[in-house]
Amino acid sequence: MIDNPSALQSAPLADLTTLRVGGPAHAIVHCPDTRSVVEEITALDADSEPVLVIGGGSNLLISDDGFGGTAVVIESARIDFGTGRESGRPHVTADAGVVWDTLVAATIDAGFGGLECLSGIPGAAGATPVQNVGAYGVEVADVLRSVQVLDRRAGTLRWVSPGELGLGYRTSTLKYRDDFVVVAVSFWLNDDRLSQPLRYRDLADRLDVARDSRVDASLVRETVLTLRRSKGMVLDADDHDTWSAGSFFTNPIIGSDDAPAIMSRIRERVGSDISTPAFPVADGVKLSAGWLIERAGYAKGYPGPSSPVRLSTKHTLALTNRGGASADEVLDLARDVRDGVRQAFGVTLHPEPVLVNCSL
Repeated sequence: MIDNPSALQSAPLADLTTLRVGGPAHAIVHCPDTRSVVEEITALDADSEPVLVIGGGSNLLISDDGFGGTAVVIESARIDFGTGRESGRPHVTADAGVVWDTLVAATIDAGFGGLECLSGIPGAAGATPVQNVGAYGVEVADVLRSVQVLDRRAGTLRWVSPGELGLGYRTSTLKYRDDFVVVAVSFWLNDDRLSQPLRYRDLADRLDVARDSRVDASLVRETVLTLRRSKGMVLDADDHDTWSAGSFFTNPIIGSDDAPAIMSRIRERVGSDISTPAFPVADGVKLSAGWLIERAGYAKGYPGPSSPVRLSTKHTLALTNRGGASADEVLDLARDVRDGVRQAFGVTLHPEPVLVNCSL
């Protein structure tokens, strides 16, 4: 169905991503509702045309060569509130194309809590379970009710439960497969206008409450947005620190067997009097990628004002396009930072964005 009037032949993809880099696709098809998503992808599959599904484009790094197929842009925007018969709890169901922060704002405006700590995260609602998006002590896994997917092999729609998705730190079974396409998501909500328990210390301190407190969801949302803006993590076309894919590297998880040697190496590098952020997880510890990047010698704004790609001037975990950058230049800086951290500490950082037709 590439002859659809909403398709643009050989169209550039850069403007569909928050990094604003990437070459063209054969065509781009914009889908305003779930029905058109299913019809377009099914028709493209029947023609053996490769498909790149794009929502908000906030977690994509597309190569300068682009994508050798058709990009399907999901722009469906329905939001429905309801009460689950199985529990009596309120929930919200949103099309995959709903702008994520629009959904968070809608739940709070409707008098609910639950999603407030995830305010300001760029991208579309459909991407959130794929990455198990998380921020300020809350992950999608904590509030996810179910996900509706298009099974491209069977050509059918079905709902899947969180238990079927293998949700983990910034990952799920949906992340590295293309036979399932998320078309809708459903989240549990709190009907008392209160937030999720505040597990993130900085957020609790900003609100002057004890950790694990529950407070007014709208107040938490505004505080989270303030924190994210201070780090250049709320999209703003005039602020090049937000021309990024968010945190480019995930926080590394070090296995229990390797942790003692790596922690010793870190102490040798930074000094035994410096506290290393380390959080116990199953079978190991999670370290802070941003902290490691800084201690490996990479400052905010690295490598300097003349570079078209730099670390954010607000925090070192975002790689930013200062205008006119190429995907290759983003990859070069990512390799520089990854290799520097590995050389300094023996820790390998892994990218969080999905890399399309390119690799580190």
